[in-house]
Amino acid sequence: MIMERSKLLTLLLLLGLIGVSFSIELKPEHGVHFPVYNHTLAKILVEYNAAVYESDLTELFTWTCSRCNGMTKGFEIIELIVDVQHCLQAYVGFAKDLNAIIVAFRGTQEHSIQNWVEDLYWKQLDLNYPDTPDAMVHHGFYNAYHNTTLRPGVLDAVKRAKKFFGEIDLIVIGHSMGGAMAAICALDLTVHHGIKNIQVTTFGQPRIGNAAFASYYSQFVPNTIRVTHEHDMVPHLPPYYRYFSQKTYHHFPREVWLYNIGYGSLIYPVEKICDCSGEDPSCSRSVMGNSVLDHLVYYGVNLQAESWNSCRIVSGPHLSRYTTADNTGNIILSKDPGSILHLVNAVSGDGASAS
Repeated sequence: MIMERSKLLTLLLLLGLIGVSFSIELKPEHGVHFPVYNHTLAKILVEYNAAVYESDLTELFTWTCSRCNGMTKGFEIIELIVDVQHCLQAYVGFAKDLNAIIVAFRGTQEHSIQNWVEDLYWKQLDLNYPDTPDAMVHHGFYNAYHNTTLRPGVLDAVKRAKKFFGEIDLIVIGHSMGGAMAAICALDLTVHHGIKNIQVTTFGQPRIGNAAFASYYSQFVPNTIRVTHEHDMVPHLPPYYRYFSQKTYHHFPREVWLYNIGYGSLIYPVEKICDCSGEDPSCSRSVMGNSVLDHLVYYGVNLQAESWNSCRIVSGPHLSRYTTADNTGNIILSKDPGSILHLVNAVSGDGASAS
């Protein structure tokens, strides 16, 4: 047994599979430059994404929740948007350590994850993307961002933050259905609002549209990383049919596939940087997408709410001065970016003390 493990270890070292990422690199076309994967940044961003599942609005808005710690400590929310009508949630805020504005989208809670995944098998490409006639997108993902309170809330917060903080990076993140909304949001901010320096990182994101849409998206938002995990079923949906390339759903690049290799006590994590096609057959497509558990945990971080069967929120009266609500009960909690910078500078000693 010791001899067998020694041989396996030697083989893995020769293949370069231990403790490193490996990839098949293709030259980008038409001057498009695809992003470089940063392991540390991805682990920070997955913690930010976990926090958006918090249902206690007081703890989330003040960034005091149990998930609002670790590598995200000190983050300041500018705007928290809760679309109660459609059970959606997102926030926009300032990360001093990253010197970036973060926009985070929560995945679906409207039904159980199993029922939502099953529904994706039957969704069809039935909506033309408005800016290019050949591009088609999943109407549910498109509407979840464009036809809810999320879009106006996010746009308002991003514009206020960019006006105050200047041309710092904007990082848009999302898990599951939230990953689809994150990508659509980034495209909207780039194409319709001229915002530059946008990075996108998604976790367990489903396919959004057809190949024409994936190409269009990559042209405008090339700095995108889609992280997938082991046998996570959601990145396999809606299904990809290779013999119907123009009509089928198609991922955009760049995928980073997380999986384990080895056996027994010799298990090693691998982070594989995939090719520029968006549908690298040697990455997550090389395995069956049959795991809900792999969908709910990325980098060891739990990405789910207390319950997938409800849209429960908790709020307190002391948030009333930050709160606006519409007649359907949707909520926006908002802060002035100037007060955030004042607090950040006070803590770091870079400016005047907080009063």
